[in-house]
Amino acid sequence: MKLTETTKINRKDFELSSEKLEVKYGLPREVKFCVECNISNQQPMSSNEYEHTKDSSKTTLEFDKDGVCHACRFHKLKRNEEINWDEREKELEDLCNKHRKNDGTYDCIIGGSGGKDGAMQSHLLKYKYGMHPLTVTWSPHLYTDIGWKNFQNWLHEGGFDNFLYTPNGKMHRLLTRNATLNLLHPFQPFILGQKTYITKMAANLNIPLIFYGEMPGEYGEKVSHKTSSFAAPGSNPESDGYKLDPVSGTDLRDIQLGGKAVGEYLEDGIPLIELKSYLPLDHNVLAKKEIDFKYLGYYISWVPQEAYYYAVDNTGFEANPVRTEGTYSKYNSLDDKTDGFFYYTRWIKFGVGRATMDSAQEIRNEHITKEEGLALINRYEGEYPSRFEKEFLEYIGMSRNEFLDLCDEFRSPHLWKIEDNEWKLRHHPEES
Repeated sequence: MKLTETTKINRKDFELSSEKLEVKYGLPREVKFCVECNISNQQPMSSNEYEHTKDSSKTTLEFDKDGVCHACRFHKLKRNEEINWDEREKELEDLCNKHRKNDGTYDCIIGGSGGKDGAMQSHLLKYKYGMHPLTVTWSPHLYTDIGWKNFQNWLHEGGFDNFLYTPNGKMHRLLTRNATLNLLHPFQPFILGQKTYITKMAANLNIPLIFYGEMPGEYGEKVSHKTSSFAAPGSNPESDGYKLDPVSGTDLRDIQLGGKAVGEYLEDGIPLIELKSYLPLDHNVLAKKEIDFKYLGYYISWVPQEAYYYAVDNTGFEANPVRTEGTYSKYNSLDDKTDGFFYYTRWIKFGVGRATMDSAQEIRNEHITKEEGLALINRYEGEYPSRFEKEFLEYIGMSRNEFLDLCDEFRSPHLWKIEDNEWKLRHHPEES
């Protein structure tokens, strides 16, 4: 993409020798690409969003001595090690037998918005394993037509009870704007709300079992393929109403929302109640109520494409009638008009976009080859999400040039260069 006329970045910062170029976000200075799936070692792993500031350092995808990423290794372990999927399913049956209720109450909870993954999880658990799941949904920023239709189909054709939570629209816009300005992370308020809403509903309704979909190791997180769940860390909450323990005893006022501390919002006159929806649940509550978190992907071999076909057959899921911008697929992350900007801004900050992420996953599942993945990356990676640009920019209160100038401020010089007045990545997987 060409530089705008108002771009204020210092071009000299992008013209130094490679060993002197600034490296942002704690990313590895040396850029590497997985020899099997093309993913970059700049790919960030999940982090505590409540600590996220502009200066935060990221943990990134690890590679082994052979140049293979951890996500590819995880998939090899799934396929090649002594995983007996019949035994794993027996473990799931035993788990369900332990928690199943027949007294008219829910026995497990599943978060989702009508997408393929939540649809398959809920349908399998209800109709194959005889569970009584409650589905819960944190509303997208801006519903797409196909997203709303799939949400309705999930409930009405699939047959599920659901709690839909729509946060204070004025506050959600403010946090989204702040997250964009301070972090170039417009999706953060949704991520925070989505994660904490599930646990709060489980605690409030005394539902002891939460199911998630695929295991984090599928995307390179350091989670063993032999681990079925994760446990919430311990906590030391104080009783003054301002102490929680999402980050090792961090004072609630120091928690970051949109790159701004809760204390700063309070000083601005925003009541704490306006922020409560985004704040974490006291971990002691989860421990006291013995709420467990399980990955369904531990018990069954999880394949995204198969989840898509399952959701089509059983819950009326429909693919987007048009290709998703920035990639080649039509069935991933369809419900939010801001979604394309989430992936676009990740590409700006880390040089890893949606086409790379999608194709890497399909290479690992042996649906396409590495060479086919490269072709898809070369064609679609970094495509600007113009389809919902007007709605997104109005939502965060920015003009197009303001947003693009902001993006340029977040580019890391060790990843980007200016050539013929255009931004270009310095490194590409075919060069590895």
